[in-house]
Amino acid sequence: MSATLIFGATRGAGLEVARILRERDRRVIALVRPTSDETPLVSLGVECVMGDALSSHDVRKAFRKLGEGGRIVSTLSGLAPDGGYTDELGNRLIIEAAHDYLPERIVLVTSIGCGEMASHRSARAIEAFGQVVDAKTRAEDNLRASGLPFTILRPGGLKSEPATGRGILSTDPAMHGFIHRADLAKLIAAVLDDAATMDGIYAVVDLDQAR
Repeated sequence: MSATLIFGATRGAGLEVARILRERDRRVIALVRPTSDETPLVSLGVECVMGDALSSHDVRKAFRKLGEGGRIVSTLSGLAPDGGYTDELGNRLIIEAAHDYLPERIVLVTSIGCGEMASHRSARAIEAFGQVVDAKTRAEDNLRASGLPFTILRPGGLKSEPATGRGILSTDPAMHGFIHRADLAKLIAAVLDDAATMDGIYAVVDLDQAR
């Protein structure tokens, strides 16, 4: 089985994806900032590469560890030191490096409201999350234009509660709702092995918390 390189693996859904894949005895590599705690990943048997997703050198170092033909998962999010968004800047560096390593697929995790879903955002959502969602949309656009194989997942509001097993993928641009991080992670792991989702873009919500 191909190895998986995860960006954003030290917490949230990224850490849960690493856990799921290691439970399946899959090889997992993670780029970890020196200021982050890699202990949970190391305990899982994840191969940690120390570096920053905003450094082209460090991103390429992680790709060299992966080699050609692997799988990429990015859950990157947050503010960069220059005031930009890691969602856009970090993912741009990942996509640039990926061209040299021919990955099987890049799974990019963004947000409900991106792309063609923008017209369904409420005024409140635009005020609260508009800038970061726009940055995530630019990351999506970059990936879609790259020619690389991809799947884009757009989760709704994230909750840190036990998995319900009710997470779904939807192509409805008006979809809104919530999903637990543990269920998002399960769907990310499932998508990696699902050829039918290649080059697909999906909203990700809990069936019982969707609207």
